[in-house]
Amino acid sequence: MNTTQTFFRLDYGGKLEREISHLLALFEEIKFDTGHYPQRWLAIKLLEGDADILSRVQRMTSGEQVIAAAQQGAEKLKSMLGDDVDLLTADRRYGYINGVVRQSLHRPLIDRITLTDRIDDIVTHKWLGLPFFFAMMYIMFRLVIDVSAPFLDWTDAVINGPIAKLFSFILDLTSAPAWMHSLVIDGIVAGVGGVLVFVPGLLILYFFLALLEDSGYMSRAAFVMDRFMRVVGLHGKSFIPMILGFGCAVPAIYATRTIASRRDRVLTALLVPLMSCSARLPVYVVFGLAFFGGSAGTVIWAMYALGIIVAMIAGLVFTRTILKPDVSSAFVLELPPYRQPSLKSVMIHMWENTREFVRKAGTTILFASVVMWLLLNLPWGVTEQRDSYFGKVSGMIAPVFSPLGFGNWETSGALVTGFMAKEIVVSSMSQIYLSDAVEEEGATVTTFGEDLLRAGSGFVDATISSGKILLSIIPGVNLVDKDTETQDTALSLALQKNFTPLTATALLVFVLLYVPCVATLGAIKHEFGSSWAVTSAMYQTAVAWIAAFIIFQGGKLLGLG
Repeated sequence: MNTTQTFFRLDYGGKLEREISHLLALFEEIKFDTGHYPQRWLAIKLLEGDADILSRVQRMTSGEQVIAAAQQGAEKLKSMLGDDVDLLTADRRYGYINGVVRQSLHRPLIDRITLTDRIDDIVTHKWLGLPFFFAMMYIMFRLVIDVSAPFLDWTDAVINGPIAKLFSFILDLTSAPAWMHSLVIDGIVAGVGGVLVFVPGLLILYFFLALLEDSGYMSRAAFVMDRFMRVVGLHGKSFIPMILGFGCAVPAIYATRTIASRRDRVLTALLVPLMSCSARLPVYVVFGLAFFGGSAGTVIWAMYALGIIVAMIAGLVFTRTILKPDVSSAFVLELPPYRQPSLKSVMIHMWENTREFVRKAGTTILFASVVMWLLLNLPWGVTEQRDSYFGKVSGMIAPVFSPLGFGNWETSGALVTGFMAKEIVVSSMSQIYLSDAVEEEGATVTTFGEDLLRAGSGFVDATISSGKILLSIIPGVNLVDKDTETQDTALSLALQKNFTPLTATALLVFVLLYVPCVATLGAIKHEFGSSWAVTSAMYQTAVAWIAAFIIFQGGKLLGLG
């Protein structure tokens, strides 16, 4: 039964109304039974391309003919007005609502400027918005490093203390052969444990990111970056996947589906892997604390900022070469009011993201650690790691990295394994360097019970130290003892023997920029095809090599290394 709308009817404007009328006329001409749907409402939904309505109409008699006419009308409207019909109708509705509100609601002048408006006057300001964004990122990463540093030391002590001794005790109890003992302690515990050491830093990073998102600031960041992004032929909507890229590039690649233009989606996908994902953070932290001490937070912030800057430069190049911009579209983004973040929501966000990292450590990194141990011990009975299969292959690759300052087989091999996942760079270095380091240190022998008591008291000390650091951000409050220094982890001590601050900086830049991990390339291939995945891998590796070369060779010329 057809239902005719006899109440209020919103006028959508001449061109839209004309296409609605064409569909209504078609309904009458072919005697199309719209069922319980009002004819005008159904015509609008068909023009908007509502997926549910399209599937229902398709099953009706003459449904294919009606859908074809609606799609033809929608394409005609988009070619004339430049936007999809659903955006055009929404704009008309909001415009009408705004007019009704203005005519019927009178607010006192004092209520018109809200606290949100006052804050936005600063954080979305034409000139102040961008510096404010980078200042927020700087503060966040300083807190991530400073607050997590005591827990990082504690986690390292626990993994290399009670946990390593527990596995060793079980292996001795079962009379496990020497090769099994080496696999578990030198392979799995050193490899997986070398990455899990940085879980406290990730927890704090995701905590602050959740605070910024729940408070409503992340929408402002996208709005502020819109002006910056337009320089490279994109708009602020492309910055949202880039923000996601700080967590993981894979979901960020899939998030480009929200961008209408395919050209914009491809360009955004090529730039997203340049954002420093959480997998790179362990590399930044271990080298930052090992070589830059109290300035580690600044160095890590510089890596994140450098990724954004290089992405903008790469975008400029692509925009002027293989991805020239098409018709630009407006960036429409609703800025939610500022609100107090929910502690439950923040904790869930923090836990879910960190759990994914730990899950990866239990699968991908565990598998890589076992493979690494095998390659470092084959052919069977090899006494020097350099003579192993891994050492020989890495030695063949090493000359490529010599002009960058880290042309040894150990680093070359670790960088190659980073193709699977960037955190495996740390896992590989842990296996390569720590087996020798443990033998050289000759640590004091303690019982398992003593290690547990020390771990318990160490956790309390770490909690107190982190709390003092966090409270010290309040102006006028200083609870941190300047004479207190964090302990170097076992891996940090080993790296200090093989790197200098200059070579460490060149390596950090290379890790930031070089080939995306295999999962990210797989996402790009799935969304855009193999050619774009290959393009991403090749251009990033080339940019990484050039950038690291400039830093190392330039530093040598300036007498820094």
